[in-house]
Amino acid sequence: MSRRGTPEINAGSMADIAFLLLIFFLVTTTMDSDWGLARLLPPPPEDLQDQDDIKIKERDVFVVLANANDQLLVENELLDVSQLKEKAKEFIANKARLETLPQWEDITESIAKERLASASNDDDKKKWEKRLKAAQILDAYTITKQVISLQNDRGTSYDLYIQVQDQLAKAYSELRDELSKERLGISYKVLEEKAKRDAKYKEQLTAIKTVYPQRISEAEPKDVQ
Repeated sequence: MSRRGTPEINAGSMADIAFLLLIFFLVTTTMDSDWGLARLLPPPPEDLQDQDDIKIKERDVFVVLANANDQLLVENELLDVSQLKEKAKEFIANKARLETLPQWEDITESIAKERLASASNDDDKKKWEKRLKAAQILDAYTITKQVISLQNDRGTSYDLYIQVQDQLAKAYSELRDELSKERLGISYKVLEEKAKRDAKYKEQLTAIKTVYPQRISEAEPKDVQ
């Protein structure tokens, strides 16, 4: 009597089945994407390449230091982060025209035309073309040579870093909003929305930014004492 052999299992398609299961789990599995915060990197300083800004005087720089203990040192004074926005607004605009705050310059249409006519290079010409357009849209205005210098310690918490960035961004946003309401009769937020669809409002938006260009220079983190 012959012995019956052990039946073999056909494993020829196991690799295909495993591959299909792998694809199934990759497609159907959801990944947790709630790590960290949605945050855009700071934009490059606007209009910081102006030739008259290459040599920046000490009075034109607003120094913000955040140390490893999450303390904020603003212009060599300890400051709570909640006070940063108003302090920055005062510096950026220098409406009181203080000698300790940034240098200012009054711009009118006639002044802008004269400076444009005497522009010595393309960069200078583009700058005064923008300022002339702003004067034609907004009438006379004052600009300052302000630059905000932000320096973080390697041990600065992410929370403080975000708060500082937000307060500085709000300082520029509120100044732009105040100017937009005063000269154009609409809020800066509404102006931004209209500028997406209408060239006229886009020119007005550029004019507002010309008066208050966002200039935040962020240095590489280091040990801040």
